[in-house]
Amino acid sequence: MKTIKLLTLAGLFILSSCASVSVNADYDKKANFNGYKTYAYLRAGIDKAEISDLDKKRILNAIDEVMPTKGFSKSETPDVLVSIFTKERERVDVYQNYGFGMGWGWNPYWGMGYNRTYTTPEGTLFIDIIDAKTKELVWQGEGTGYLTKDVNQKDERIKEFVDKILAQYPPQVK
Repeated sequence: MKTIKLLTLAGLFILSSCASVSVNADYDKKANFNGYKTYAYLRAGIDKAEISDLDKKRILNAIDEVMPTKGFSKSETPDVLVSIFTKERERVDVYQNYGFGMGWGWNPYWGMGYNRTYTTPEGTLFIDIIDAKTKELVWQGEGTGYLTKDVNQKDERIKEFVDKILAQYPPQVK
């Protein structure tokens, strides 16, 4: 009975740890974020992202949904350029479970255990905001979390990445 409870808890832990998107952001402290009101995409950067064109389109659509809520509009003469970069890796989690049983010899209780290994595809999405005049990076947001191959869940998962990353923009400059 204890083993079933432990496996259930381990399964819930795995699912909950995979479900979240971990985010970080960094920025240029000298940048005037209040002066940025328009944006466009830096095509050269987006073309280099090593993901499918469909996933690129999903990411750009999600960015287009969030940017107006931040006071931005698309422009042919933008204040900032937006670029993306992606990384993917296989996350490996090993869970050890030790049990005890009846033994023989000097130690009547010897340990029995087993390991369970789980692999999960994990991705990192970087969203770069570049000052269009100076061509310098002024803000970078990064989100890391599990990826899904399920086409029905991709839009929602990518939107979650973009929403959580851009929630960090603009930075709270002190």
